[in-house]
Parts: sequence; structure tokens; C-alpha cells
Amino acid sequence: MSEQLFETALVAFTTFFATMGPVDVAAIYAALTVNNTPAERRRMAVKGCAIAALILLAFLIFGNSVLNYMGITLPALRVAGGILLLLIGIKMVFADPSGGTTTTEDETREAATKDDVSVFPLATPLIAGPGAMGAAVLLMGLTHGDVTLGAAVIGAMLAVVLITLALLMIATQVQKLLGVTGLHVISRIFGVLLTALAVQFFFDGIKTSGLLG
Repeated sequence: MSEQLFETALVAFTTFFATMGPVDVAAIYAALTVNNTPAERRRMAVKGCAIAALILLAFLIFGNSVLNYMGITLPALRVAGGILLLLIGIKMVFADPSGGTTTTEDETREAATKDDVSVFPLATPLIAGPGAMGAAVLLMGLTHGDVTLGAAVIGAMLAVVLITLALLMIATQVQKLLGVTGLHVISRIFGVLLTALAVQFFFDGIKTSGLLG
């Protein structure tokens, strides 16, 4: 049993690390938060990772039942995630500012909300993206209801989220090293890569949906 537990945990950790991509997320996060203070970046990193963990935990526990009930397939999740990432990627390429100078309290709150990337795109789809969601459903299905193995899968997911959080905290220091101009350059570069990733998500979703025969 201990060997099976170790194997399950290792497979889950490897799968979640690959589908979440902590290093890639940290690099994109550094570019997305050029105009935020270090305190804001730390707060958004913690909030984003916490929300991502809750999303993935929900998929681990209720994923199969909910998706089957709603008739939502993994290809549909990939297409939706691709569209969302494409919008963010285009914004990064053209360096479109997310906030602005405002005078009223309502406008200030609205600008602050737009500057907060913790929920979108950090928590989802960057951390808890279609791949990670799908992996959560598939990995939990492989445990066949075994509580111990299920706990191993959950533990592996949480471990990867913590690694992601640690890298996001380091990403805060990257801004100080490169400066605003350097990060704007990185933002455009990763914007191009992010749009390509978004299109790939979309293509994979269409390909696995069976729509093309």
C-alpha cells in the first residue's frame, strides 16, 4: 500500500507541476504586475494561490459529478481557457494599461479592481487552468474512491500550489532587478508567448472535441 501511495503522490505531483507550470506563471505574473507595489503583489500572490487551491480542490472532490451533470467536457474547458488567455495576451502585447487617473471614489475603486489580477488571470486560468482542472478530475478518478490515495492527490496539488506561491514571491524581486522598462519588454515577449499558448489551448480543445471528425 505504501508503494502505491508513493506512486500516486509522485504521479499527481508531476502532473500538477506540468499542468500548472509554476515557473511560467511566475514569469508572466512579474510582467502582469509591473505597476503594482511589492505589498500589492504579495497580497495578490497569496490570494491568487488560495483561490486556485480552492478551485482545484473543488474539482478534485466534485469534478466528475459536476461536469457530468452540467454536460461540460474537458475540450470545452480548454477552448474557454484559450479564449481568456488570448484576451490577456493581446493586452500584454499592446501594453494596454489596466488602470487610470481618476478623481471620484467609485472610479478609484474600479481602477483598483482592474489592477487586481489575483482572481483573473492568476488564480484562473494561469494556475487553475483547463489542464490542471482536467488533471484533478482524472487523477481523483484513478484513486477509485480510496480515501488515502485521494488525500495523496490533494496533498500533491497543495504542494505544487505552495511552490507556485514561493516563485511568485521571488518574482516580486525580479521587478526590482530589471526595472519597469525591462519588465515592459518582458511583458510584450510573454504576451506573444501567451497568445500562442492560448491558441494552442483552443486548437487542443477543438481537436479533442471530435468536431473535426
